[in-house]
Amino acid sequence: MNPITLHINGLALQVAADITVAAALAQAGLGATRRSESGQPRAAFCGMGVCQECRVQIDGIKHRLACLTAVAEGMQIVSAA
Repeated sequence: MNPITLHINGLALQVAADITVAAALAQAGLGATRRSESGQPRAAFCGMGVCQECRVQIDGIKHRLACLTAVAEGMQIVSAA
């Protein structure tokens, strides 16, 4: 499958076109996607959208679930971690 290019926190990354944003974040080496109210790092836990710990900003829209969102060419992802 042809790779696509997306941007994570401003850095370009090539990934397979058939993965989720959570997988792309893991491939980029990001262990956390956001911080809790108390400052603790948070990351994908359940992988199916129930825990909501993988929330990131995608193409300017906040609180998107990385584990349920497929990557797309040119996607802009911002983690708050």
